[in-house]
Amino acid sequence: MAATNIGKVCIVGGGPAGLSLVRTFLRYGIPFDCFERHSDVGGLWDQSNPGSPVYDSAHFISSKTQSHYHDFDMPEDYPDYPSNRDILNYMRSFADAYGLRDHITFNTSVEKAEMQGDGSWRIALSNGETRDYASLVCANGTNWHPVMPEYPGEFTGEMRHAVTYRNPDEFKGKRVMIIGAGNSGCDIACDAAHSADKAFISLRRGYHFVPKRLFGVPADVIAASGPALPMWLEQRVFGLMLKVLNGDLTRLGLQAPDHRVFESHPIVNDQLLHYLAHGDIRAKQDVERFEGKTVHFKDGTSEEIDLIICATGYEWKVPYVDPSLFTWKSGRPDFYMNLFSREHPSLYSLGMMETNGGAYKLFDQMADLIAHGIMVRAEGDKKAKSFNRFVATDKPDLTGGIHFVGSARHATYVEIAAYRKHMKKVRRKFGWSDLEDGCFDALRRDAAVKEAA
Repeated sequence: MAATNIGKVCIVGGGPAGLSLVRTFLRYGIPFDCFERHSDVGGLWDQSNPGSPVYDSAHFISSKTQSHYHDFDMPEDYPDYPSNRDILNYMRSFADAYGLRDHITFNTSVEKAEMQGDGSWRIALSNGETRDYASLVCANGTNWHPVMPEYPGEFTGEMRHAVTYRNPDEFKGKRVMIIGAGNSGCDIACDAAHSADKAFISLRRGYHFVPKRLFGVPADVIAASGPALPMWLEQRVFGLMLKVLNGDLTRLGLQAPDHRVFESHPIVNDQLLHYLAHGDIRAKQDVERFEGKTVHFKDGTSEEIDLIICATGYEWKVPYVDPSLFTWKSGRPDFYMNLFSREHPSLYSLGMMETNGGAYKLFDQMADLIAHGIMVRAEGDKKAKSFNRFVATDKPDLTGGIHFVGSARHATYVEIAAYRKHMKKVRRKFGWSDLEDGCFDALRRDAAVKEAA
């Protein structure tokens, strides 16, 4: 299917989401420019990219068979959970295989994107140019603007965000505390456990810890290949399994979870429990206040700390667009299916979401929906009006029946099976086919011919 009568699209970002969009738009013949402020593809996975939050020990928390792009598996010799270096190499191989770099303008950032009266966009670039586009797709990512916590008192040691952390050598000879128990916080805490003089992790609440492997198989492979159970039953079965595998986590100093399994973003980490059980790191409750280098906790205990690393998340920003053009929900853009602005038909996003499954396969399906939305709107007929009404009024439940914890992180969180089910509904309604095996093969052949020429 080739696109016709479509105005040019501006894609912002050459990271994981941007690459998916570039390949998808090439497939459909949608005209576009893609701008990446860094010198190469990779986004946050490139540690040389200023502001990248990736530390040396960072790995995927989803396994390689659940995380790759459509029609482009990760190499067989990759480990189950690839390292940040593996992921960056994979993304660059992906760009090479489809000739995507030729369609990306590097070392050029979008400084300002202004929506015009007719819904088109005027884009100001860092090289001084101004260009006009029919549509804008924001694929700039979410982990670029760190959030620092505030506590009463003054801490006279060193306190910084996890975005500044790179390797365990930073912990040698120090009493270290990590604030935050997301996947990055747990990873960094494990680094501190074997490198710091003393190591602590401060948690606001209790969490469920998912082992990376169950019965020798990656946990997400088990989840993807197992029988489809009602969510209430899956929560009970998996919750019981975790209790059998991990035991009572309070024996390790952790708080008991205040929510059921799956009701928060999964903590896929079994190393932290290992270090806690061996006394290499100690769990503490939330910080109450600082007093010099003394950290007082809400349970009445205190510790002397030299260095605090705050793994406390990121503010989601689209700094080049007027924030009033977005509807915000707890600091997250509240787009239809995390893709389509309900108010502005020429405004899209990809990658500004969180879910409990591998992202890159999903990115390709999401990019395909964006492409179909752009193409149907370009026709300007009854189907386009029907699609616009649908986007503006459809209110799907994408939680999969899960009552997510009431944190900002989960304000627009989606359950991956429920999300995919709704994607199928949208495709059926508008007569759009899903991705098929081999649908990108022609692009790959063209890229190979061009490379050989």
